[in-house]
Amino acid sequence: MHSILARQYLFALTFVVTLLAVLAAAPQMRAQGGEPQYFAIRGAKIVPVSGPPVENATVVMAHGVITAIGKDVAIPPDAWIIEGKGLTVYPGLFDSFTDVGLPSAPPAPATAGEGGGRRAAPTGEVSRGPEDRPGTTPWRSAADEVSLSDKRVESWRNAGFTTVVSAPKGGMFPGQAAVLDLAGDRASEMVVKTPVAFPVTLQPGGGFGNFPGSLMGALAYAHQVWIDMEWSGRTQAMYEKNPRGVARPRYDRTEAVLVQAAEEHMLVLIPANNSVQLRRALELVDLWQLDHGDHVDAVIYGGQMAYEVAAEIGARKQKIPVLVNLKWPEGEKDADPDEKPSLRTLRFRDKAPSSPAALAKAGVRFAFYSGGITAPKDILKAAKKSIDAGLAPDAALRALTLTPAEIYRVGDRMGSIENGKIANLVVTDGDLFDEKTKIKMVFVDGKRFESREPEKPKDPPKGNMTGKWKLAYTTPEGPEDSTLDLDMASDGTLSGTTTSKRGTASIISGYVSVDKFSFTINIPIEGNPTDVVFRGTFDAGTMKGNIDVMGYSIEFTGTKPTAQAATTAGFAVRSRTSNNSSAAGSAQ
Repeated sequence: MHSILARQYLFALTFVVTLLAVLAAAPQMRAQGGEPQYFAIRGAKIVPVSGPPVENATVVMAHGVITAIGKDVAIPPDAWIIEGKGLTVYPGLFDSFTDVGLPSAPPAPATAGEGGGRRAAPTGEVSRGPEDRPGTTPWRSAADEVSLSDKRVESWRNAGFTTVVSAPKGGMFPGQAAVLDLAGDRASEMVVKTPVAFPVTLQPGGGFGNFPGSLMGALAYAHQVWIDMEWSGRTQAMYEKNPRGVARPRYDRTEAVLVQAAEEHMLVLIPANNSVQLRRALELVDLWQLDHGDHVDAVIYGGQMAYEVAAEIGARKQKIPVLVNLKWPEGEKDADPDEKPSLRTLRFRDKAPSSPAALAKAGVRFAFYSGGITAPKDILKAAKKSIDAGLAPDAALRALTLTPAEIYRVGDRMGSIENGKIANLVVTDGDLFDEKTKIKMVFVDGKRFESREPEKPKDPPKGNMTGKWKLAYTTPEGPEDSTLDLDMASDGTLSGTTTSKRGTASIISGYVSVDKFSFTINIPIEGNPTDVVFRGTFDAGTMKGNIDVMGYSIEFTGTKPTAQAATTAGFAVRSRTSNNSSAAGSAQ
């Protein structure tokens, strides 16, 4: 009897102790398993963008939305309070045109007969004319292809970017863009609004003997698609109004999607970087009837030579917004020193960063996008160049926050720090455009993320890896090669891209220490995004090492073609000098 009571007592005691331990750990478990729904940053400098900065102020967030901002605001008793002394709070940064969040490899194009009368020419098939619909997949949607496994989501967020406009790549009408927030437990949670725009590229998709094989062909084809779309919309409307006794119109997937986009006044993104392209873009806006008098359904992207055309854009009744590519023009890496650039090219490189100031002076709305920048930390550095070239700092900040939100018609919910807007914030320890400023944390949809900087090498690099490299290796599928385009910062940090038959991928992180290097890319393998790590050693013109992927290690070698050319040229010079010396000796 006593033993039974003892066991019962021991069981009860164990239960009580366990319960007390669980209760004591509850706050810690809540913090680890899911942060609270309420946050308050107290006593910080708030830069709302939509109004003047407020010193020693507080911003409160609840359930992903900004609920209060000001000097004397009530903080909910269960809010997580962040002391903001010495901190500055900005709206989350906005990359206005990219493919961040999307897989690097596009889906297979449509095959014959898919989606109606006309079709997209399959990969490898020669396109003979517009009826093949080359490079045209407007039904593709960034919102359908978005993936949290894209490592750039985290790297862009660590750099202060909370929002992007992402669009599929590939072809002249690649698909529909969407506004994405860079966080979520599921990919669908990233989508803020879709679709928001149709990008047009005007890049010839074919080579010799393949339509369109030239810029003129690409322009003609793009215009033909527009004419087909307008005709399809009119005939379908007439048929729906009175279908009896009339042959039904054929269905065309491209036309159906574009007709709906036109009816919904979706934005069309038109490429134009130099002055000729910019003036042509203005003509296309009129030709495609995108200027409706009270509003315009077009946006120009590129815009780096706007310093020559800004006044013409500003002179229009409806000023067309411009997305400015922050990948400023520069000389080719490892360029032949004997090939001197033209005066116009040098002028373009010098004046391109002044284009935002020219657009601002002309009263044209503009926003920034990353373009070919692969290291997100370099985006703010590039924007700072436009400030150095005459742009007001508050205008540069607006071009990375509220203006892109307004251009894409989501300014009512994001882009500034205001009551009721989505709680997308970036918290820094100083001025955003100061190179020494650190990003302390980022809020996306009210969720807090600590900014993590990649670990930097301890020892300085011994040499410079910047330039283009040719890599060779052998996979289980046989010999392969790829091109590596590297940028190395003074501290040894690596950025850039790799291009192979598997597509183009950006370097997520990388470094050089003495003569050793390591960098990581992420590419789809068997349908799954996979990290691929390159490690090795280098000297002036060669490298060697191993590629680690999915548990396998593959040896690779690399060379700098320009280094080889320089070596060959030096050998030729030495040979000529030696021969001349021999000849001179013989003559004597």
